Amino acid sequence: MKRPTTAPYGTWKSPLSAQRLAAGAKPLAAPQIDGGQVYWLEGLAAEGGRIAIVRGEPHHASQIVTPAPFNVRSRVHEYGGGASLVAGGAIYLSNFADNLVYVQEGDAAPVALTADSRLRHADFVLDASRKRLIAVREDHTRDGEEASNMIATIALDASGESRVLASGFDFYAAPRLSPDGRQLAWLCWNHPHMPWEGTELWLAEFDAAGDLANARCVAGGADEALCQPRWSPRGELFVVSDRSGWWNLYRVAGDTLEGVCPMSAEFGRPMWVFGQSSYVFTSDHEIVAVCIEDGLARLLRIGLPDGTVEPIATPFNDIDDLVVGEACVLAIAASAFEASQLVRIDLASGAHEVLARSVDALPDAGYLSAAEPIEFPSANGRTAHAFFYPPRNRDFAAPAGELPPLLVCSHGGPTSMSGGSLRLAYQFWTSRGFAVLDVNYGGSTGYGRAYRELLKGQWGVVDVEDCVAGARHLAALGRVDPDRMAIRGGSAGGFTTLSALAFHDVFKAGASYYGVSDLKTLDEDTHKFESRYNAWLIGSPPERDRLYAERSPAQHANRIDCPVIFLQGLDDKVVVPAQSQMMVAALKTRGVPVAYLEFEGEGHGFRRKENVQRALEAEASFYAQVFGFELADEIEPVEIDGLPASAA
Repeated sequence: MKRPTTAPYGTWKSPLSAQRLAAGAKPLAAPQIDGGQVYWLEGLAAEGGRIAIVRGEPHHASQIVTPAPFNVRSRVHEYGGGASLVAGGAIYLSNFADNLVYVQEGDAAPVALTADSRLRHADFVLDASRKRLIAVREDHTRDGEEASNMIATIALDASGESRVLASGFDFYAAPRLSPDGRQLAWLCWNHPHMPWEGTELWLAEFDAAGDLANARCVAGGADEALCQPRWSPRGELFVVSDRSGWWNLYRVAGDTLEGVCPMSAEFGRPMWVFGQSSYVFTSDHEIVAVCIEDGLARLLRIGLPDGTVEPIATPFNDIDDLVVGEACVLAIAASAFEASQLVRIDLASGAHEVLARSVDALPDAGYLSAAEPIEFPSANGRTAHAFFYPPRNRDFAAPAGELPPLLVCSHGGPTSMSGGSLRLAYQFWTSRGFAVLDVNYGGSTGYGRAYRELLKGQWGVVDVEDCVAGARHLAALGRVDPDRMAIRGGSAGGFTTLSALAFHDVFKAGASYYGVSDLKTLDEDTHKFESRYNAWLIGSPPERDRLYAERSPAQHANRIDCPVIFLQGLDDKVVVPAQSQMMVAALKTRGVPVAYLEFEGEGHGFRRKENVQRALEAEASFYAQVFGFELADEIEPVEIDGLPASAA
């Protein structure tokens, strides 16, 4: 075997080029089974990224079912999800271009079931006996007013008949029809809450006319977050609640909830999108569920009614979108060395078959760095969590005594979670000799409600403190070079990045991808779903303006003394270009080294391959110049205004 070449960290030649990463992965989501056939959603890069419904089986070529130009996406709550339903041999879908709902029968062209593009729909349920769909509706027909949300029906014939089943709350989700068709359960909540803060579970019966009667709240409230109501085959209602401090499974018994298998683990995820599925019934007496412990997922078999728990061994540490099949479950799953894939998992053996892969070809494992879950002390006695990726490239070794540069990644959301499965975006760096720390700062999900609520009123404080503490922890252990530590992030993660640079002196460089620098401007450009979110994250009037000024990096750009690269889409309506441009001008005025790249035609997140490639290459060039090493890649250097020639 060839001995590794000795070369400084950062200079290693990697098989993962920026061009390869820019080609992207195929998004896979929402598996379904109908008539023994398996369907799922897949992003088609060759067709501009449109999302299509695909049908397939193991060892056979998959087939695109929904024709171009149909793009199966919903814009309810802006983030969508729950955009399709395959049932009874028919496909029901929301089309992104016009927001209409269509039905597709076999190979026939899709036919519209709705006519007004101002009415958006998601989270479909087939009410077969009444020949209609039940869905969450978002009504944008009142110009200049906030959209209204409800649960409504869509007739399956051409009559266009529709009726509202439930309304009055600001938000609705997860309408679920009982097996006998007599009852409907759903979730709802009001401003200023987000669904991971406080929701209610409602239940009602259908009357002879098909309307709801005796509607009542059976669980939940302002301090209890519920998700994923689901009926068992024999008609018992279950739900996931965090009333214990953890998202656990419960059975609805009248107006009370009975715990199924209490655990200090998460059986739910924050409801950013519709259609989530982390547990399924394989029979009246068994549930198969995903539980998340310390940010890592595993599959469990839960016996009913006694709640016995038995692990199902799989190689995956990220599992989602469960669907039950014959003696199996389908899931979107990933591991430390496998990117997301649609798999069929045998419930008896845990063996799996792959139906679709998000990435067709991966580098040899010798170029891949496996995530190490770590925890470390942070401010005020907190314990924070992260995944650490050490440098790894089978062809290279660093000179004796050299420590690697560190990139600290702050995820977006900010109520989100980074898992430990394979992310080629991190392998791009680790295979070149960087260490990467992916921080699940206080406020992240996957660690219980108390950890999630650490960010309440503390955005820009707790997340920043945890990123800083993680970097210091690794430096103290001698695992990274304390003089070559950088922080990077996009959107909300960009806010954390810029705040860390403004209010702490740990990092020697930073990269902001369309990062928030002015919180007041962010408030002015948001949508209904998140329009009160900052009140929870930071504060409400009259304190809000003071806190916004205290925490907005734009108000404290004079405190940033290290080089920063800003990457910004010119069509971004969430973080407008002026936010990045203002920061760049402020740093240039003070002579702080700064690089700025803007991309025409890009919004909040880069999608064009050439722009994704250029952004990655520019960021790599930036670190090479700032930290004083030469990249193995032949790329166009990025211009850093104000960087001394000796540093470059």
